[in-house]
Parts: sequence; C-alpha cells; structure tokens
Amino acid sequence: MALRDFALLVLVCMLWAGNNIVSKYVVAYLHAPPLFYAAVRFGIVALAVFPWLRSPPRPLWRLLVVSVCMGAGSFAFMFIALKTASPSSAAIVSQLMVPTTTLLSFLLLGERLSARRLFGICLTLVGALAVMWDPAGFDFSGGLAFVLVSVVMGSLGAVLMKQMEGVQPLQFQAWVGWASAAVLIPASLVLEPGGFETVFSIGWRFWAAVTFSAVVVSVFGHTAYYFLIQRYEANLISPLTLMTPLATIGLGVAITNDPFDARMAFGAAVALVGVLIIAMRPNQAMLFLFNLRNRAR
Repeated sequence: MALRDFALLVLVCMLWAGNNIVSKYVVAYLHAPPLFYAAVRFGIVALAVFPWLRSPPRPLWRLLVVSVCMGAGSFAFMFIALKTASPSSAAIVSQLMVPTTTLLSFLLLGERLSARRLFGICLTLVGALAVMWDPAGFDFSGGLAFVLVSVVMGSLGAVLMKQMEGVQPLQFQAWVGWASAAVLIPASLVLEPGGFETVFSIGWRFWAAVTFSAVVVSVFGHTAYYFLIQRYEANLISPLTLMTPLATIGLGVAITNDPFDARMAFGAAVALVGVLIIAMRPNQAMLFLFNLRNRAR
C-alpha cells in the first residue's frame, strides 16, 4: 500500500474513533436525545449528497431495507448505548459485527464457513463476553445490550447489501441518509418529546458535533474508505481498520475516563485477534497463529 493511502486510512480510522467520543459526549454529557441526534446526522448527510439520490438500483425495497438497517438501525441503537456504555466497551463489543456478518452470510446466503472462521468467531465472542462480564454476572446495564442490537442490524444490512449490484458509494450514502431520517424523525417525535427544546438549549455544541459527524466522518470518511476498498483488496484493508477500536479505547481512557482493567484488556485482545483471523486470508491467518505460538514460548 502506498504511504499516502496508508496515511489516508489512518486518518479515516482516527475520525471514526473520534466520532465515538464525540457521540458519547453529545448523548451522555450534553444529554441530547439519541434518536434526534441520529436523525439530524442522517438528514445532513442526505442533503450533502442529494445529487446522488437519482436512479436507485433495483429492487428498491431491498435498498430501503439495507439503508434502514445500516443507517437508522445500527447508528440509533449505538447512540442509545453510548448514553450509559463507555466508548471503549462499546468499541470492543461492536467487533461482534464481523463474526455476526459471517454467520448471517452462511445462514442467508449459503456462503462457506471454514473451521478457521469458526475459530475466529469463537475468539471474538469470548472477548466480547469478557468485556460484558463482571463478578455479579453479565453487564447489560451499561447499554451493551443496545450495542448488540446495533451489531445485528448492521450485520443484516451488510449481508443484504451483498445481494445488490451497481450501488455507488455516494449513491448508497444518499439513500441511507434519506431512509434513516424518514424513520428516525417520527420515532424521535414520539419517543423523545421535547427533543427540539433540549437541542436548542444545548446550542452550538450540538450543531458542531452533528456537523462533524455527518460531513467529516460520514461524507468524507466513508467516501475515502470506499475509495481505498476499491483500490486495494478487502483482506488488506479490513485488518487495518482495527486501528479504530484501538484508538477508541485510547481516546476513551484519555478523554472520557473509561475504566480499563485487566478484564477489558483481555477481552479487547481476544476479540481483536478473532476479528483478524476472520478477516485474513487462510495463509495469513496460519502465519499469524504460528507467530503468536512462537512468541508465547
């Protein structure tokens, strides 16, 4: 990979990690309604890429379902989760999206599920469970249950997306924006009464955060990521995006004072190794495991 492109990928991962911290700040510290925050975010995205809304690929119903799953479903539940969950724990548990997508691809699309990927799925699950576990049992009070819902919604959208052809990145973002805003605006009005008053009382900090999230993170960040995916193999790009949860953990500890003990460290390490094994090619995964074994000696 060219140094310029690697630097671009690092920037994208840092933007995604920073967005997790910004979102936590908005919904947990500024007390912005999470559904309203998500609705405004997608509304801005939709307006920014409005020209690409034309000539949607068929079937339209599948495009709308994918858009709602990967947009409103995935992001809204994540914002709800961040009201109580730390960005670090949410970033680790959200790594379950990779094995969940793999399993759904096997169940819904009939894709091959190798022993290597099953092993990676088990490792990622163990890591996520370690993060959710405490001496009293599983910790769903911290919003991590909503992270799991977000993971399932995003994974389902990704699997359905595999059955669509001819969707351009900005065109897809336009439909995600409009479809998600159309779902989230009425949901916020019903479930979050007084949302407008709350947001306007917060003032410029809300609008600065949501503009950063929509324009810089979504429009620029995701477009740059799609550019890299088209230029390089996914098996190269996907493992490198693990910089995002690592950066989120670091920023969470430094900025939002996330707790990070030995249990969290173990869970993060095991989950990320599992994701790497799933994402890598078979020969890369074998070499990775061989190196791990030799280092353990």
